[in-house]
Amino acid sequence: MLEGPIGASAFNNEFGRPAVCGYFRTFEMEVDGRRRGYHKPIMLAGGIGNIQSQHIDKNPIPAGSLLIVLGGPAMLIGLGGGAASSMAAGQSHEALDFASVQRGNPEMQRRCQEVIDACWRMGADNPIYSVHDVGAGGLSNALPELVEGSDRGGRFHIGAIPAADPSLSKLEMWCNESQERYVLAIAQDNLPLFQALCERERCPFAVVGDALAEQHLSLSDADKSLIDMPLSVLFGNPPSMRREISAQLSVTSSTQKFFARKKLLRGNQLSEKGDISLSSPFAKGISILEEAALRVLHLPTVANKSFLITIGDRTVGGLVVRSQMVGPWQVPVADCAVTATTFGSRTGEAMAIGERTPLALLNAPASGRMAIGEAITNIAAAAIDDLSDIILSANWMAAAGQPGKDAALFETVKAVGMTFCPALGINIPVGKDSLHTQWDNQSVTAPLSLIVSAFARVSDNQSSLTPQLRCGYNKGEKKCLT
Repeated sequence: MLEGPIGASAFNNEFGRPAVCGYFRTFEMEVDGRRRGYHKPIMLAGGIGNIQSQHIDKNPIPAGSLLIVLGGPAMLIGLGGGAASSMAAGQSHEALDFASVQRGNPEMQRRCQEVIDACWRMGADNPIYSVHDVGAGGLSNALPELVEGSDRGGRFHIGAIPAADPSLSKLEMWCNESQERYVLAIAQDNLPLFQALCERERCPFAVVGDALAEQHLSLSDADKSLIDMPLSVLFGNPPSMRREISAQLSVTSSTQKFFARKKLLRGNQLSEKGDISLSSPFAKGISILEEAALRVLHLPTVANKSFLITIGDRTVGGLVVRSQMVGPWQVPVADCAVTATTFGSRTGEAMAIGERTPLALLNAPASGRMAIGEAITNIAAAAIDDLSDIILSANWMAAAGQPGKDAALFETVKAVGMTFCPALGINIPVGKDSLHTQWDNQSVTAPLSLIVSAFARVSDNQSSLTPQLRCGYNKGEKKCLT
């Protein structure tokens, strides 16, 4: 809860990208004899930008183009990648858990971004044909995907890949997920220009290969061939995965239990001294109403989030119009964030987040619809012209393989992706992760968690609503207006 936000704040303070909205969720309870909650908290990071129309589509890569790795060197890290993130924490081997850690270097990320920005700002003279990020699988995934998108092949030399550790094996060089790297293609004639831009920004780069006319992948080390295969083998059509799932509990039975507990809570009686009756197991150990209130206010989900927010420069870049802090007392209760398109403009962008993860224990599809509803009502505080201007980004996290969780995921994706969002006319892409933690003889299984980020353009970045009450004067008497 502390180290994650501190790491994220480095991108505010070192990278120059402000964090302007977010959420915080803590949760744990016993349901049907199983512990549900978040032993491994969700850390969400994302952003919004704008792009010119001529840069939306990647350009075809001509044969003979140079293939480049831009950014930091290879390291013995991130070898677990997507395989480790898809397993329950504690279920895999310790070495795989460690290998799934990714390197974070905001300073290097910033240098790469400055080089890329300098290239696209050249307009028609942009030297970059195509650029691709490096994620799970490292260069073994990114470089083939770069050339495959243009129906090309690639010839690569592993000795040209920069490495921070000379003891790395060839496999580790090719597959590590050290981030803050990009792969891109440029024409040979543009190499001196690109090199000058990298030197100006002090950003490392290396020419690691060239594009081939035929769709073939080769990787060599000096005179030794390490990989020699058609790209069709790598990007073939694998058979669809089939999973047989069953629901653990019906929605009806879960909901009945929920309302039975609410009825039990409503049965608590308060004495004249404010004492709470101990007839309810939910009030066990609590004798004073004040103590109960303080327990609630101490929960990180409920408590003031300033400790998470003030560690980062929220105005870095100079385009933030609405941050988390509201009013003269700077209380972090803003419903959405608003930024300006450029300096002096009244147009801009808005973003907001929605989530209702604990509801998934009662009704998983309803929790998905509620998350989208919260994201939309939050971003509605900005000056958005039409509902169709809103774009949603979904992060799905589920404890796959746990009883009832696969069925809950299927039903929620179906409800959100095939019914709710199409009815609203809103686009919603997806992602994934895992949420089951297990150690010794204990385990904590998180509820199905859909975190929805909403983005939209705004016509007037100065017109946004906040929960602050505005105070004015009417005939000499102070009056508060909403």
